[in-house]
Amino acid sequence: MRRGFTLIELMIVVLVIGVLAAIAYPSYSQHVIKSRRAAAQACLQEVAQYMERFYTTNLTYVGAAVPVMQCRTDLGRFYTIGLQAAATDKGYTLQAVPTTAQKDPRCATLSMDVAGTKGVSGTDDATQCW
Repeated sequence: MRRGFTLIELMIVVLVIGVLAAIAYPSYSQHVIKSRRAAAQACLQEVAQYMERFYTTNLTYVGAAVPVMQCRTDLGRFYTIGLQAAATDKGYTLQAVPTTAQKDPRCATLSMDVAGTKGVSGTDDATQCW
């Protein structure tokens, strides 16, 4: 007696794998996007802490530049993290702008100002993205 798989059995296995992949891949992609977004949020908070240390030393935010930090290096392929505009005497706004590798239309650009107010430029509001 011969043992083996028929073409029908093989095609059924391929079909099941295809259906599972079609269901699992979008879910996985969304999870990766959310993970990178959370890392960008943490990096924005780390940069905000640096800005506060700068203010404590200089009593102004003017002249503050976002330093090279490990979180910025790690996220460099997915987000550009920095100041939205030049810092003023009493304020700044930080932003994390997604690159083409981070397709996140729901939240898009994340921002945080000196008062800790969080914002987004995507289709969702800040409470859903932060």
